[in-house]
Amino acid sequence: MSCSCGVEGKTAGCNNNGGCATGSCNKLNTFDWLSNMDIPSQDRFDIVEVRFKNGRKDFYRNTNKLDVVTGEAVIVDVQGGHHMGYISLQGELVRLQMKKKGVKDDDQIRQIYRKASTKDLEQYEEAKKREMPALYRTRNIILEQKLAMKLTDIEFQSDNTKATFFYSADERVDFRELIKILASEFKIRVEMRQISLRQEAGRLGGIGSCGRELCCSTWLTEFKSVSTSAARYQNLSLNPSKLSGQCGRLKCCLNYELDTYMEALEDIPEVTKLKTKKGDAKLEKTDIFRKLMWFSFAEENTWYPIATDRVKEIIALNKKGELPETLTEDVFELEVKDTAINRDLERMDEKFRKKANRNKRKPKPRNSKNRGGQNPNNKGSNQQPKAKQQGQGQGEKKQRPNQNNGGSKPQNSNQNGNKKPKNKRFKRKKKTNDQ
Repeated sequence: MSCSCGVEGKTAGCNNNGGCATGSCNKLNTFDWLSNMDIPSQDRFDIVEVRFKNGRKDFYRNTNKLDVVTGEAVIVDVQGGHHMGYISLQGELVRLQMKKKGVKDDDQIRQIYRKASTKDLEQYEEAKKREMPALYRTRNIILEQKLAMKLTDIEFQSDNTKATFFYSADERVDFRELIKILASEFKIRVEMRQISLRQEAGRLGGIGSCGRELCCSTWLTEFKSVSTSAARYQNLSLNPSKLSGQCGRLKCCLNYELDTYMEALEDIPEVTKLKTKKGDAKLEKTDIFRKLMWFSFAEENTWYPIATDRVKEIIALNKKGELPETLTEDVFELEVKDTAINRDLERMDEKFRKKANRNKRKPKPRNSKNRGGQNPNNKGSNQQPKAKQQGQGQGEKKQRPNQNNGGSKPQNSNQNGNKKPKNKRFKRKKKTNDQ
């Protein structure tokens, strides 16, 4: 994330324009939307907001009227020495932040000494190099002492005279012996500060399941309690692995849309099942914003979407002891069929049925042929073939054209006595007629 500390297009502070080297320059950033407004210098608010390691902030008074810009390193007064921080906010927005956090503008606010010099920056870097080895060593000491606490972070002052140890624990921890060991080990003054698990996640930072940086490390400063009822109102599955954040507690974002869901739930009736003549319908799912409720019967696997207004009507009927026919209708209405619409189709079917019956009764046309061998339609042209056995008279039975008796072949003749070639198609028809 790019560093948001700049004036007139120039980046102040770490001057890295992107991956900040000052250590979490993007944590708990505040956009100064009044920075472009010209305010007289004598009316300018003299308290500024200074940010330290991992987003820790405090208010300091600019008693020396230093011309500082947002993101500039300054040396401030702390208890028992001095420390270096970066200006995160100045002007009228600081007054609003103090009012929001309940900080009074009195003599308890410490002052800014000067702007950080090159020597101050080098001394601060040397102090930061001591933090990681001290963190590992302190965790080993905690294991040796068998203390039920989790060390999260260590912050050394830039003057190397004091170190603040941030830890989290479920119960009260007696760390008096631990302080003595740490003081003799690192030769500094030790301050133990307990933080919650949410604050611990905010100091460490990370990426949430939504793909964005954690809210507690970027802008969220006040942590409200989150209960599982917030997930129930939003119809979320009560899966701890999905509802828990990196801190191990319920996600803070469950409270963001809770008020909207509570307002939408005012129109949703509280019911688990509805009674109908078909059977008891069980509530399966509720769409809060579309105002639909899905019900199902015990014998079926189908879900029926019912509007909330209809559900309220069925609830009122059940209270009166009445049962609707179904989830959608109270009484079935018998509809009289309009036969006039289908009458035309019936008349058309009857017309085609009569026509089909007439076609069935009508005989098929046949080729009228004379068994004597002459076709009345073509007189003198064709004669039916006749096959006679040799030595038989006219009174003998006629044989089929295709049959041969004693090796004799049938002869085809017309009135003029000329031979006619065989017509196989004609013979097939003749065979059919004789049969």
